[in-house]
Amino acid sequence: MQKRKLGNSNLEVSAIGLGCMGMSFGYGPPADKQEMISLIRSAVDLGVTFFDTAEVYGPFTNEELVGEALAPFRGQVAIATKFGFKPAADGEDRWSELDSRPEHIKEVAEASLKRLRVETIDLFYQHRVDPTVPIEDVAGAVKDLIQEGKVKHFGLSEAGVQTIRRAHAVQPVTALQSEYSLWTRTPEKEIIPALEELGIGFVPFSPLGKGFLTGKIDESTTFDSSDFRNVVPRFTPEARKANQVLIALIGKVAERKKATPAQIALAWLLAQKPWIVPIPGTTKLHRLQENIGALSVELTPDDLREIDDAASKITVQGARYPEKLEQMTGR
Repeated sequence: MQKRKLGNSNLEVSAIGLGCMGMSFGYGPPADKQEMISLIRSAVDLGVTFFDTAEVYGPFTNEELVGEALAPFRGQVAIATKFGFKPAADGEDRWSELDSRPEHIKEVAEASLKRLRVETIDLFYQHRVDPTVPIEDVAGAVKDLIQEGKVKHFGLSEAGVQTIRRAHAVQPVTALQSEYSLWTRTPEKEIIPALEELGIGFVPFSPLGKGFLTGKIDESTTFDSSDFRNVVPRFTPEARKANQVLIALIGKVAERKKATPAQIALAWLLAQKPWIVPIPGTTKLHRLQENIGALSVELTPDDLREIDDAASKITVQGARYPEKLEQMTGR
């Protein structure tokens, strides 16, 4: 398994990580727990050393799952988790309120350490920027946790450039996690140049466009009633139909490279910068193997130019989040 370092930090992880959210939350009913433990352990066997979770996934059940699955591999893998949401008491509207007060961050860290069954959190992200708490206070709270040995690295998720700079001045940011893929390229304008300048790694989530870039979803696909994609504007049947033009482009390259569309989408991301580590999620072993197979797909400069030229003529239809969640990004 190829390894990559996240920015200037000493956090070295497998070049492709595993996003674990969908095992418990977001994409329909939770998968069978024993099957997911087995899948996570298969990922370790395949060389994956970077696993992503958050307290709010479930809430709490995903951290517990990841903690149990990775208990035999302490010291061999890195687990990233997140703070910053205030899980609703009834567990229903999990994304309603933000809470990044320093005292809350420290409470979350203690609870996450227990659920993950670790003594130190490898990478602790602020899940979304909380406009009511100065980012300097957030960075300061994580700095305290690092000094206490409870956290190793500080991360941000979906933050804007100014916030990243301000946080980094207080406590060096190891990684930014934001959505980035062939159909979400907004980070290229300001975020990626800033990360390069500051020596911060980039962890793209939804690198396969929440499944769309695999080519397995069209306008007639139906999702479970609890699937988050039902409320995503980019997943209306009309948008899915309009966005097939991007799938056709990826499919053409995949055919030529004897690869799958998912592998092309991941190989494209990996080719952007050597400090980018995508974290595709899955609940299926064959998809996990397929995703890791992207590491052996080599896109030449000509391939990359062709993809960029063709993609630049395509306007992706539909926002990537409902308005309420969209407002939480890029702050």
